[in-house]
Amino acid sequence: MSWDPYAALGVPKSSSAEEIRKAYRKLAKELHPDVRPNDKASAERFKRLTAAFNLLTDEPQRARFDRGEIDADGNERPHFQPGAGFGGFAGARARGGGSGGGGRADAFEDLFDGLFSRGGGARGFGQTRGEDVRYRMEVDFLDAVNGGRRRVTMSDGRSLDLAIPAGLNSGQTLRLKGQGLPGTGNGPAGDALVEITVASHPTFRREGDDVRMDLRISLAEAVEGGKVPVVTPSGPVTLSVPPGSNSGDLLKLRGKGVQTRPNPGDLLVRLLIVLPRKDDPELREFVRTWPGRKADISR
Repeated sequence: MSWDPYAALGVPKSSSAEEIRKAYRKLAKELHPDVRPNDKASAERFKRLTAAFNLLTDEPQRARFDRGEIDADGNERPHFQPGAGFGGFAGARARGGGSGGGGRADAFEDLFDGLFSRGGGARGFGQTRGEDVRYRMEVDFLDAVNGGRRRVTMSDGRSLDLAIPAGLNSGQTLRLKGQGLPGTGNGPAGDALVEITVASHPTFRREGDDVRMDLRISLAEAVEGGKVPVVTPSGPVTLSVPPGSNSGDLLKLRGKGVQTRPNPGDLLVRLLIVLPRKDDPELREFVRTWPGRKADISR
């Protein structure tokens, strides 16, 4: 007895391809063998569910099923002439042979071949690759700069360790081979496609493979120079600030940007001179009497 692929997916015959996909994804998450191990009834229902999905998302096959030309397993439905019986087929083949073969004779030969030479026509679809599944994931800024690993949970409940390559950008997609929906007839599974969004960072900004940051220094450090601790994306270092530095000056730390190989980017440090928050009478007096207070300043 034939079964109804629309009923298997729980959708009406008028459903669009996208509605069929949504119904399949929902049921596949519930019935996948990884979710319900050792549950034979769920495993059988999952197989039928997948067969229904493959049939109804193949537009030509779906149209043939809707017209009654094939059944839900993809087998041809014989269309017998009323009252013809097998004699009608034999007569048609004989007439076809008299015209040099071909025409209706070939069609009837194909029908007989489907009915008898293949064991009742149980041909199915053969191997079919599983559907790809799409995900979205936010990646930490420092993981995108340095590379790293992230444990993710798939739609069927499995956990995977996802390798995050250094230099990953928002909008890029990571492909996980074979981690999509399973195929049918021992066909390969689809892939999982993970669309990436890189989170912002309160200190760092990316420009290609370079990273920018602002560094607040004191007036004394700007005038006299000195060694200033800096936390870079790859860890703390000591930065040499040259004497006479100004706000807006850029200092470069080579290889401390995005860790792409073999040529990592740089960290560009913009200096910002910060005056004391509290009023300092000695500083004001110094500036008031400083001979260079009216010197030309190039802007």
